[in-house]
Amino acid sequence: MPRDPRHDILFTPLQIGPKTAKNRFYQVPHCNGGGYRDPSAVVEMRRTKAEGGWGVIFTEQTEIHPTSEITPFIEQHLWEDKDIPALARMAEAMKSHGALAGIQLAYSGINGPNLYSREVPLAVTGGPILTFTSDPVQARTMDKQDIRDLRRWFRNAFRRSQQAGFDLICLYGAHGFGILQHFLSRATNHRTDEYGGSLENRGRFLREVVEDLRETTRGELAVSLRMSLHEAGAYGFSNAELRDFIAMHGELPDIWDLAHGTWENCSGTSRFKPEGAQEDLVRGIRELTPKPVVGVGRFTSPDAMVRQIRSGVLDFIGAARPSIADPFLPLKVEEGRYEDIRECIGCNICVSGDMTQGISRCTQNTAFMEEWRKGWHPDRARPRGASESVLIVGAGPTGLEAALQAAKRGYKVTLAEATTTLGGRVAKERALPGLSAWGRVADFRTGQMAVMPNVEIYRDSPLTAEDILAMGADHVAIATGASWRRDAVARLHLHPIPTDPAMAVYTPDDLMAGLAPSGQTVALYDDDHFYMGSVLAELLVARGNRVHFITPAVKVAEWTDNTLEQGTIMRRLLEIGVEIHLSKAPEAIGATELTLGCTWTGRQTALPCEAVVHVTSRSPNDGLFHAARALDWREAGIRSLHLIGDAAAPGPIAWATYAGRAWAEGLDQPDRGDALAFRREITALEPGASLLP
Repeated sequence: MPRDPRHDILFTPLQIGPKTAKNRFYQVPHCNGGGYRDPSAVVEMRRTKAEGGWGVIFTEQTEIHPTSEITPFIEQHLWEDKDIPALARMAEAMKSHGALAGIQLAYSGINGPNLYSREVPLAVTGGPILTFTSDPVQARTMDKQDIRDLRRWFRNAFRRSQQAGFDLICLYGAHGFGILQHFLSRATNHRTDEYGGSLENRGRFLREVVEDLRETTRGELAVSLRMSLHEAGAYGFSNAELRDFIAMHGELPDIWDLAHGTWENCSGTSRFKPEGAQEDLVRGIRELTPKPVVGVGRFTSPDAMVRQIRSGVLDFIGAARPSIADPFLPLKVEEGRYEDIRECIGCNICVSGDMTQGISRCTQNTAFMEEWRKGWHPDRARPRGASESVLIVGAGPTGLEAALQAAKRGYKVTLAEATTTLGGRVAKERALPGLSAWGRVADFRTGQMAVMPNVEIYRDSPLTAEDILAMGADHVAIATGASWRRDAVARLHLHPIPTDPAMAVYTPDDLMAGLAPSGQTVALYDDDHFYMGSVLAELLVARGNRVHFITPAVKVAEWTDNTLEQGTIMRRLLEIGVEIHLSKAPEAIGATELTLGCTWTGRQTALPCEAVVHVTSRSPNDGLFHAARALDWREAGIRSLHLIGDAAAPGPIAWATYAGRAWAEGLDQPDRGDALAFRREITALEPGASLLP
């Protein structure tokens, strides 16, 4: 199918200072959990995006000096010349298919606790370190010599960036994380010298750094300023001040990279932020500067991208999460392969990799960060092995991904689903408040397989163990999912608690099946701590219930700190009238009330209610697997029989799709024994000489 001519503008080159981008697809800086620990994994991830057609590709946050580092987060370092080779490999990979290679340089100031370097943190104005984890550390206010030192450290980073082969340097002053924003914002700049007070003074350091950059690189590298669109609060760097600053310094950088004031506002989940959510904050800024503007908005629709450009809002379409979900998004638009676009669902599981100091992953793109570690590719499949056919039982996210990947490898695939609807848990969860985008997990995979001649899908086809043996497949995967428990067993209670049968008790499965109570006082107990409890609380309120949200944690949905939505969830629940009970858990369920216990003191209180919803843990639906395994399946010609996904170990949807990919990739592969299932890099040992004289 040819490309829609309306989208041609997305492929017109545009100059960024001394460089020219081949198209308007601009992968803005984003973290990935790899950083300095997994350089080769990060290199191959970026190389894949280059292959996918992006015009500009950036690194993640790159720390320029050990006096400002944000341990425990694992970011890139450019502290000394020894850091250049790894970044040079990355720049080379980025440019391998004609993209411009960009590096984002950061000095975190008041955000850098220096837990690793143990250097005294330096800030525009000293005070407690502002981090996610309230580190008990304070920063010292920089004096004039510190500012001169910081300018020198930036110049060193500029030289190293150029030596590594980058085309663009992004100066990070957004999301509250960069010292450039700290100078600009009255919230963090209380100075009374020439670097404080008026907007012109607060912008002085930024101007000096840009001048240093151009001088150091001889004007050969393009300059990007990544700035906050709006910092909330009475003293924050507001959208109005940003516009004033750009009007005053319209030609300062070669491109303006604009993002919302905080990371959670900029990268909000699809539950709370629609595509293009930052448009109102960006509109009109393009008229203040002759330089191009790039902005973000979780753009997945080419039509939405074109509208942003033609209406004069943006010149480049910035993307982080959409570039993760589909590194080949630009190429697919260019070739008119719209049905092949793997759209981001906005779940922020990618963010959680950085927040938990693990490797990042993606619900939609199971190859993300596994390109080097496992040799996976988001779109290309390795050839099939010696066997020919596979049977997958269950068409949830695991089964769909397993079927798609096995089919792409060339196996004859039979997918059997016991119900009428494909998608399993996502088919149910997509109907819950705010989660409609999650249906893309099923839609993409079913759409891809619909045109594949080697895939047969059977709905309304519950199988017995004997049926499985009779199907004649070489390999069988049981992906029958999991069911929510109807008791309080999870992290706090490891055994069921006393429950009066007169009390109406519901599970998330009940509510998703339409069995939610209406007009009652409902106690929802959440010991899951992810999104489900709060989503169901919204559903219950919409049905006219009075809802008590009970959790043994000290905050609602505490794991969603890792997906940047915990604060938004808390505000939403309070706004709709949900009554919150923190550090509490049911000890017993009576006919008309719960006995709540304080998780700290054990003190008990009574909570009258008419119904209880347990959002606790899930039990694998593994009965079919055990029944099949009890039969002589090898005698039936089956080479392998596996239990995968939630049916083996329940987890988030990204864990489910990953399990499907891992199974399909492992077909006809030799047993690795005790060897690692992925590649990793080992730290090189330095000579043992002391730093002491």
